[in-house]
Amino acid sequence: MSRLQRISKIAHVVTRYRLDKLIDTDRLPGSLSLLFAVGPWRLFPEPTMSRGERIRLALEELGPVFVKFGQMLSTRRDLLPPDIADELAKLQDQVPPFDSQLAINIIEQTLAQPIAELYAEFDPSPLASASVAQVHAATLHSGEEVVVKVVRPDIEKVIRQDIKLLFSIAKLVEKYLPDGKRLRPVEVVDDYQHTILDELDLQREGANTSQLRRNSEQSDLLYVPNVFWDYSGHQVLTMERIHGIPVTDIEALKAQNTNMKLLAERGVEIFFSQVFNDNFFHADMHPGNIFVSREHPDQPTYIGIDCAIIGSLSDSDQYYLARNLLAIFQRDYRAVAELHVECGWVPPYTRVNDFEAAIRSVCEPIFQKPISEISFGQLLIYLFQTARRFEMEVQPSLVLLQKTLLNIEGLGRELYPQLDLWSTAQPFLETWLKQRYSPKGIYRQFKKYLPEMLELLPHIPQATQDYLQNTKQIRTQLQEQQQRLATLEQSRNKRQRRTVLTAITLLIAAAGTAWFNEQSFELQTSQWLLLIAAIALLLHR
Repeated sequence: MSRLQRISKIAHVVTRYRLDKLIDTDRLPGSLSLLFAVGPWRLFPEPTMSRGERIRLALEELGPVFVKFGQMLSTRRDLLPPDIADELAKLQDQVPPFDSQLAINIIEQTLAQPIAELYAEFDPSPLASASVAQVHAATLHSGEEVVVKVVRPDIEKVIRQDIKLLFSIAKLVEKYLPDGKRLRPVEVVDDYQHTILDELDLQREGANTSQLRRNSEQSDLLYVPNVFWDYSGHQVLTMERIHGIPVTDIEALKAQNTNMKLLAERGVEIFFSQVFNDNFFHADMHPGNIFVSREHPDQPTYIGIDCAIIGSLSDSDQYYLARNLLAIFQRDYRAVAELHVECGWVPPYTRVNDFEAAIRSVCEPIFQKPISEISFGQLLIYLFQTARRFEMEVQPSLVLLQKTLLNIEGLGRELYPQLDLWSTAQPFLETWLKQRYSPKGIYRQFKKYLPEMLELLPHIPQATQDYLQNTKQIRTQLQEQQQRLATLEQSRNKRQRRTVLTAITLLIAAAGTAWFNEQSFELQTSQWLLLIAAIALLLHR
């Protein structure tokens, strides 16, 4: 489909769902307001559906790239109204599978071997099909059951074409819509571009999966399937097949007597452990990517798949996030405001008193509820929205964290409605902060950076000498500048003295002239006085 055809289809879908009615035309510039007033789309009836549903259906009709964009938008609750975000969260990334022979061709080209030599069995019917890739079941010659994920043919070209259109739309929204700048549409599309292009590289997903598996090897909370690297590449990923229970299948979980309370709490523990202990968290933990092991239902274990999107925080963001969360739930709003300024999340010129008052107005109504009913993910969203009024730039890593916390919290409450997330999170955060600044934690940090410090050690004498030399040069330059200033000051004082002496001399001369020439005294006096004043002013300037 050509670019012009694609634009025509977008225009048709926008007209069909009357998305123009969602724009406040009274606040548009005059020419655009007139265009919307007389446009041919006004001939179409306005659907009776809600605005969120109309947007969702329009995105579904525009295809898989727009569907994934809508899914990503649903996580930006710091930007979107709740009704639209809730509706976009319903978008399903399910598209018809592509031809199995094409999948086989991609596998053989990527791995440079015939399919029969790679796998003892390969099921041509896909287990699942999504916008970027589809998955087939297979068996290795060594007997292991695996799944083979294959990137859709030519999908990158389609994605790049649609992203260009999304950028064009975003720029128009930012320029012409009243809330365009606040919504930051170009920033949102740019984040989406990086996310979806990363998903096209299955080798990256495999590396993320291997890292998560290594991080959780000593834990019985989470199991991550093994990656078979000899059967993987940039367009193909072969992983261990798992046979867990989908986390949304509550009836099956209860049927095997799963400890639902512990299962919900372990989800929270996994999240905080990945964020703070590993600093490497699965950022796409929606229910379709989570299963529960059939073994040991009294001590249930999660199984995580699809590790294409991973989040991590800087050391400072980790520290300030932990302290912010603790301060929030201790209702120490002053500390929250000061921490935001201290860590650079809001500008240094932010008025802390005003920011503290804004945070208090957001948090206090929430804390009137029982702790088990408070949505901590939603609380983070409200805080981000408030901080945006104070020019906070929400970083992509914090958005991923917010999205993941919402998913984990929603899942936990679905499994066990009485889940008290804070009772699990608070001890974890307090322990983490103590360990970070305990002698053992400080030694661990010292040990981490010791090689770098040893590498710099031989350069310290020269660096010290250079520093001292530079300091001496700066001191010499300052002394020279001070001397020049003193010389200039002396010259100015001399000029002022000469001016005064000249004026006095002229005055005496004028008086003497008047004494010897009384007939013209008045005239000569006025002349001399004017002359003295003119010379004095000239010299003073």
